[in-house]
Amino acid sequence: MQTSTLVSAEDKRWRLIRATMRRHGFAANALIETLHTVQEAFGYLDEEALRYVAKELRIPLSRVYGVATFYNHFAMKPQGEHHCVVCLGTACYIRGGSRVLEAIEKAAQVKAGETTPDKKLSLLVARCVGLCWLAPVALFDDEVASEATPEEVAQKVGEWVDHVSS
Repeated sequence: MQTSTLVSAEDKRWRLIRATMRRHGFAANALIETLHTVQEAFGYLDEEALRYVAKELRIPLSRVYGVATFYNHFAMKPQGEHHCVVCLGTACYIRGGSRVLEAIEKAAQVKAGETTPDKKLSLLVARCVGLCWLAPVALFDDEVASEATPEEVAQKVGEWVDHVSS
């Protein structure tokens, strides 16, 4: 296996990724599972990993990138210890999702798509998490906060981040 300086055959994480692809015969339909394996191994998907997966599965980089950026389960940069995903789909937006997002941004002093400097919290936005009847929804490490209020989410963020502002 020919690898770049960063994709090392000696690194157990890359061997695990390659084993995932091999288990599926290096078929293109192994893309999502392979991306999950990369993220589990490294915590996020960087450009080199995407290029490697595209090359090994013989699919265009644009397709790999498209899949990686389409699903909110994949992170394109290092993430914090905790994850908060605010839904801004139609139902959540109409029922106050943007106010929920603003409360979290203010409390954690971080913008959507960013991670706090202390790496405690990553704040993400999703266009729909599929829980429209519970709107507005925020996910805290995959725990659902249904009919979320700005006050409730600010309190939850305060449990994770030391520098919470009120």
